[in-house]
Amino acid sequence: MAPAMLETSKKVCVMDASGYLGSSLVDKLIQRGYTVHAAIQDHGDLLDFKGRLSCDKINLRIFQADPLDYHSIIDALKGCSALFYSFEPSRDQPIIKDEYLADEEVRAAHNVLEACAQTDTIEKVVFTSSVTAVIWSEDCQSIKNVDFDERCWSDVNFCRKFKLWHAVSKTLAEKTAWALAMDRGVQMVSINAGLFVSPDLSIKNPYLKGAAEMYQNGVLVTVDLKHLVEAHICVFEDVSTYGRYLCFNNIINHPDDAVEFAQMLTPQSTTSSLPQSIGDTRISQQRITCQKLEKVMVDF
Repeated sequence: MAPAMLETSKKVCVMDASGYLGSSLVDKLIQRGYTVHAAIQDHGDLLDFKGRLSCDKINLRIFQADPLDYHSIIDALKGCSALFYSFEPSRDQPIIKDEYLADEEVRAAHNVLEACAQTDTIEKVVFTSSVTAVIWSEDCQSIKNVDFDERCWSDVNFCRKFKLWHAVSKTLAEKTAWALAMDRGVQMVSINAGLFVSPDLSIKNPYLKGAAEMYQNGVLVTVDLKHLVEAHICVFEDVSTYGRYLCFNNIINHPDDAVEFAQMLTPQSTTSSLPQSIGDTRISQQRITCQKLEKVMVDF
């Protein structure tokens, strides 16, 4: 593993800081000696955010920053050497379920990367994306001996055809961010996370559209909060990191695990109510790897 950045007193920005990932990143970064600009989209999220923190707040500054408002992003980034960015839709918006709403995430990514390019102090961007930006294509369905890694991209037309709007959103937003980063000379790495197992995870999570197919194809993967936070900080502090990193620490490919997972999502369900494909007794072969991330995290 390459040497970590020596100056741990640098300022970094976390956006959106109000969610489980954002608030945990704020906590961990302050514990590691950073001063953090916590960018929160809605005032209504402020109490929840503060309630999740256990760190000393002396090195914390809170900003209201809407990723669709370019100038509010610029304010939050002032003086920061890095940005940890994840998109959190506003609470007053419905869950992303069509391409119109997915377009907001694309515009947000454009604004954020452009703001980073215009902020002289920014040295690195850690962009949170999703495994759904990797796994959806005709190949996923037809070529069973192909493994998916960080070099793979979901086919947007395929995703539109099957109304996989979460994948459409994440794929287009990440591609927008990469295009701007390369054009503007912004150093960026992305974390393509599996399904985040949060306390409020439910069957309504848009990531889970096509979950039965993901299971059958050996690409239904999840990640817990501790591992996800550590991955973000690792790829930030390791000066040798580049490109995309798939991030997950659990794969659901065994029938017993699938039943347990389905019951966690819908506690009232029974095994008899599960889809036939999940009730299958066969073990799905794992077809996705996160070895690139594992190599840089081995000493973290």
